[in-house]
Amino acid sequence: MRLALDWTPNTDHTGFFVARHEGWYRDAGIDLKVLPYATAAPETLLAAHQAECGISFQDSMTFAVAKGADIVSVAAILQKTASAIGVLASSQIQRPRDLDGKIYAGFGYPNEVPTLKAVIQADGGKGDFKVATLDAAAYEALYNHQADFTIPFTAWEGVEATMRHIDLRYFRFSDYGFPEFYQVVLACDRQWLDKDPDAARRFVGATVRGFQFAADHPDDAAAMLVSENPGVFDANPDLPRASQEFLVQGGYLVDADGKVGTQTLERWTAYSKFLFDQHLLTDVNEKPITVEPDYARLFTNDFLP
Repeated sequence: MRLALDWTPNTDHTGFFVARHEGWYRDAGIDLKVLPYATAAPETLLAAHQAECGISFQDSMTFAVAKGADIVSVAAILQKTASAIGVLASSQIQRPRDLDGKIYAGFGYPNEVPTLKAVIQADGGKGDFKVATLDAAAYEALYNHQADFTIPFTAWEGVEATMRHIDLRYFRFSDYGFPEFYQVVLACDRQWLDKDPDAARRFVGATVRGFQFAADHPDDAAAMLVSENPGVFDANPDLPRASQEFLVQGGYLVDADGKVGTQTLERWTAYSKFLFDQHLLTDVNEKPITVEPDYARLFTNDFLP
């Protein structure tokens, strides 16, 4: 089976590479082919049946399903949001409402500005700020004082900034009433799940085992991630271990009961409904959908061990 990555290998993917390194896919009768990220998003590959499963996110999956993609999340890789509003700790910005009138270095995703407005307004601000879409250059723009704030992924760019001795101050969305969400999920082609549910259960079971190992043994898991991807981390060989430890210490990989992969309707509804209410969910013709999605169809726990 084929797994589509969303980016170059990183600690969002550790469980897959642990399971492959330890032979757990082989033991489950799964010949896993990891598709490196190219130009097509994993959701696009799944909808076109060019991959059986892929790395997605609650927002990206909700967007894709609104456009007609027949895909579903079978496991939460990160149980909560690891992204946050980041500013330089040396700045005068002490809270979200201080972001009014400032420059945001962004990435061009449709939900960025509505999310920032909601957080700023919840803190008593107006939600008025300037936007500079810089994609991967957004972080350096912040560090070099060319922008006032951005949204780092704290488990990777945030850890990397700390290693570079760049001090950041974070405002976490959920601290200001914004709904918590599953930042990273494992999405699969629903047709494949229906066609071969036994193979799907064996694949998800081995994957969950890999992420459970990563949650219990972060240093060993990070070493396996590096070993399975020679050359990828040469520029910063210590980053995978530091990131993996960050995810474990922050409780990102497991739910309140210590389990990997579980998902709830409450969490899927809260954030995906925000996207609907903001008219961000569009059909294949880019028209905002007018009927609220069936949030229960966005995910399933049926394939978890």
